Amino acid sequence: MTAELVRGQNHTLPQTRLEIRVSAGSPVVAGATLGDERGTVHGAEWIVHPGSPQLPGLEVSRQAAADHRLAVDLDALPDAVHRVTVLLALPLGTGRPVTFGSVAAPFVAVTGLDGTEIATFTLTGLEAESAVTALELYRRQGAWKVRAVGQGYAAGLAEMLADQGVARAAELAASIQEAVASGLARSVTPPPPRTPDGERVRHPSRPAPAAGGGQPPVPPATGDRYPAPGSDPLGEPSPAPAADPTPGGPINYAHPRRQTSAPPPPPPSAPPAAPGQPAQPVAGDATGWSMDERLYNQIWGMFEDLARAVAAYRSAVDFAESRMDQELDRTLSDPRSRIGGAGDRAREAARAKRDELTTRAREALDRDLAQLAAESAVVEPALPAAYAGWDNPVWHGYRVPMEIPMALRIGDLHLPERADLRIPLLVRLPLERGIWIDSGRTASEASAPTDGDQLRRLGMETAVALAARLLAVYPADEFSVHVIDPAGSAAAALAPLTGSGVLAGPPAAGAGGVASVLAHLTRRVDLVQMAIRAGAADSLPPDLDTGEQLLIVNDFPHGFDDRAVTQLRYLADEGPAVGVHLLMVADREDARAYGPVLDPLWRSLLRITPVADDHLADPWVGHAWTYEPLRAPQGSRVVEQVLALVAAARGAGYR
Repeated sequence: MTAELVRGQNHTLPQTRLEIRVSAGSPVVAGATLGDERGTVHGAEWIVHPGSPQLPGLEVSRQAAADHRLAVDLDALPDAVHRVTVLLALPLGTGRPVTFGSVAAPFVAVTGLDGTEIATFTLTGLEAESAVTALELYRRQGAWKVRAVGQGYAAGLAEMLADQGVARAAELAASIQEAVASGLARSVTPPPPRTPDGERVRHPSRPAPAAGGGQPPVPPATGDRYPAPGSDPLGEPSPAPAADPTPGGPINYAHPRRQTSAPPPPPPSAPPAAPGQPAQPVAGDATGWSMDERLYNQIWGMFEDLARAVAAYRSAVDFAESRMDQELDRTLSDPRSRIGGAGDRAREAARAKRDELTTRAREALDRDLAQLAAESAVVEPALPAAYAGWDNPVWHGYRVPMEIPMALRIGDLHLPERADLRIPLLVRLPLERGIWIDSGRTASEASAPTDGDQLRRLGMETAVALAARLLAVYPADEFSVHVIDPAGSAAAALAPLTGSGVLAGPPAAGAGGVASVLAHLTRRVDLVQMAIRAGAADSLPPDLDTGEQLLIVNDFPHGFDDRAVTQLRYLADEGPAVGVHLLMVADREDARAYGPVLDPLWRSLLRITPVADDHLADPWVGHAWTYEPLRAPQGSRVVEQVLALVAAARGAGYR
């Protein structure tokens, strides 16, 4: 029976391999400190946090998230550790909650590996606090117990660490928040949550569709992949994972819906599954108002499935290695094993057990990968233009749409366990953050043979391809593109946009051109913000273009003075909420003279690369995914043909 704890109450833990699950109403930072018999934390090396997420017997998330799973193996903790304190803190950042009183009360559960809840605690009564000690796991007379704490700290993470005796707590808290900010910057934004009636939560500054337009929301079926509402990143409560087949084995990261929910009934066109075999995959096998939304949710389901399947495999391999090391340590510590062949036999047995566990884990992963590959093979041909690659035949029948789609594909993601299994990277529309195409050299293999000039050219070509996709998926005259090219170095890459006449004006060059475009877009942001705050949208000047605006900036910061840099930062922060978006091609090294002044700018943008690079993280387990940009097939003119149709629908436009 689950113990529902209140502050100060404790409960005996029946096992030592545990999960601590955290659910909060908004992203929180999760960490833990290790203390001795007196609760003293002996320095930063006794603390796990996103910047240092692993210690023996303890692992936490690498980024802030609304849901966390902390892995705990009490037997693997150092002998000097008698207390594990679980900490929660709000991440810093513009527009983020600053106190726990402004968000839903966090819920913490201590569970076994099979997901069975042992003890739970809801942290109610928090108000001005921005950091809180949630739970303590402590050892008393050889037995481990859990205590509900709920001690909040208004001065935040630094005060909480100082209260536990950590030296230089303020510096450590700042480094933790720095690691969290970096993690949030590289994390792919998960899909929006859903309201109880199944409707997507929309941006507060954007009007919802007019009533009566389109179908009413359809409540999700119980067996569908994404019922609503819920607490995980896709809006569904996460059921407990299936029990691990190996007692004391690694944490099971398997997608909970695969094991606890029956698949939705296949459409009539799908062949029935053979007995004992998985159902045949079909396109649109998810909930949604329309086929586009069903495909969107299905792609995100595949993304999560692949992330969790690989996490389960990597966890199993790590566990097998750790178990082998522990058995070898025990063998070598026994003097009797050094006599005769006992030691060699023990080592062989430990390695054989390791190989057996690793093989079983790989077999399970291969089954999941085969299922996902079959699903991908069905889904890709069914994708609409906004979700499809340039090589998809759907572009040959392209027509300018009457309304914007839910999302846009901006590239593909894959993991090394199966590089040919590509997951479309979809970003929601309207864009909620700008995009930075990093034209600098990275550590990736694809970047190594490419010189700086080539990377800058590829970066601008990637920006043009993304702008073309955005123009193609918006209705005519509802999306405008502006270009800042201070030195005119991107003329060749910009040819598809300039030649088709789809730009709002000629590319701005020189300091005067930079200042003019930035002033124009800054004025638009100011006016729309004032109109929204005053509730007077009809009072906007008649010459103001209320459609979405995209600003492409090449070769930043060349041609930018301090005022222009400040305006650009303003557009990056305030623009997306009122329909002004930034697409910047830049090498961060070129802007190093600005120092930390530009750090908030880089963090506010989604970083992608013009060549393959493993820098993006998923929002569930934080894998490093390799991103690859979308490119038209060699010799194809599909981009130019699509832009010609867009220009024709817009009329004369700029030429």
